[in-house]
Amino acid sequence: MSNSQVRTRFAPSPTGYMHVGNLRTALYAYLLAKSHNGKFILRIEDTDQERYVEGAIDVIYKTLAETGLKHDEGPDIGGDYGPYIQSERKHIYKEYAEKLVELGGAYYCFCDKERLEQLRQQQEAANVAHKYDGYCSRLSKEEIEARLKSGIPYVIRQKIPNDGVTTFKDEVFGTISVENSTLDDNILLKSDGLPTYNFANVVDDHLMGITHVIRGSEYLSSTPKYNLLYEAFGWEIPTYIHCPPVMKSATKKLSKREGDASYEDFIAKGYLKEAILNYIALLGWSPGDDREIFTLEELVEAFDIKGISKSPAIFDIQKLDWLNGEYIRKLSLDEFHEKALPYYKKAISNPNIDLYKISKLLHTRTVKFSDIPAMLDFIDVLPEYGPELYIHKKMKTNPENSLENLKAALPVLEELDNWTEESLHNTLFSLIEKLGVKNGQVLWPIRVALSGKESTPGGGIELADLLGKEESIKRIKKGIELLEIK
Repeated sequence: MSNSQVRTRFAPSPTGYMHVGNLRTALYAYLLAKSHNGKFILRIEDTDQERYVEGAIDVIYKTLAETGLKHDEGPDIGGDYGPYIQSERKHIYKEYAEKLVELGGAYYCFCDKERLEQLRQQQEAANVAHKYDGYCSRLSKEEIEARLKSGIPYVIRQKIPNDGVTTFKDEVFGTISVENSTLDDNILLKSDGLPTYNFANVVDDHLMGITHVIRGSEYLSSTPKYNLLYEAFGWEIPTYIHCPPVMKSATKKLSKREGDASYEDFIAKGYLKEAILNYIALLGWSPGDDREIFTLEELVEAFDIKGISKSPAIFDIQKLDWLNGEYIRKLSLDEFHEKALPYYKKAISNPNIDLYKISKLLHTRTVKFSDIPAMLDFIDVLPEYGPELYIHKKMKTNPENSLENLKAALPVLEELDNWTEESLHNTLFSLIEKLGVKNGQVLWPIRVALSGKESTPGGGIELADLLGKEESIKRIKKGIELLEIK
């Protein structure tokens, strides 16, 4: 690494949401800069106006702010290398494209759509790879000037050497060589004066002093073309770090439609931002030891590009769930309660329920907040259930002994005036002792009668305390009725 300050950039297109793979690129660029006391730059690449989505830039700002990936320079905060939005740099690209023509690294191309379509059809018929045939690169200086003067629309194309090999080194994938004859004379400046991505990112990276370029491995095949541009201008080539893709499975990409592609999708599903960021860091990167839980500061300490893998990273939702559960348990009860409240409101309309008691039950049992409503769906209305729920091998219960024990518990509970968790516990355990049965033989039937479910956020005593005396008695009577009908 040279002595100059490390400068990395995150350069998203404003297409409406923050893809998990994009967020990982931003994270790695941030970590690399911060681990070397460098600068992390945000640049908005909006030259493809057809893909532009209104409000998308705000999504980018919001996501970076929420996850703590604070940029040192960018459109919203400025810096010495602005503007940081490509559509505001149009004049710069035109100037550099024309300069490149002078240097012999590019040329004016006046071919119209008809000629290009004809060429494509000929190449298809001949079964050869489609690429521009370099026709305009052979025009004389006089012909070019005459066409420019008469106002014929043009693009500026990169002039790729016909022979030789372009080789570059990537920090993840090693040394890669490409035959120049396989590369196309791509358009650098379109007829509307806007640059293509391939040109704009090279010019901007150079002018903004970017030392390390972190991006997805889908750009590996374009990198030789970028290097030919750097060489034609006589510019220093940055260090390349290409990251493998993030996949849903070995053959399937993450999908926006299925709600598993963006940061917002996971926030909406009730994952904590800290857990999402921690998990994304581990998608294709390893700290070199067994640690899995990292704060952002700890990631800065541990990050090394040597830990990035070449293999595609598979998004393992179970792993994210586990990690999120760990982060939820680290919250204080008050913090958990505050985050859980909107989910309680989706499931409970009964104003007499003490929601803080629910938080005490759920804090250590919650994997993600969106699971909460389904865990509480019995509170407002007892679901329909059958006598088979009273069968529990481990508790040694069946419909017969459950009926007996519910009948024994009912009068004892009806007489209980001080309805608290403690008094419920003492009363029911006295009854268990008196009946000479196992704890579960009384507590399981009560739990089923109160919830109509096999799995609940607490046992029979906690549920009775939560629902209150009147509702608990009503539900136990209903349980008795159900078992007697059977």
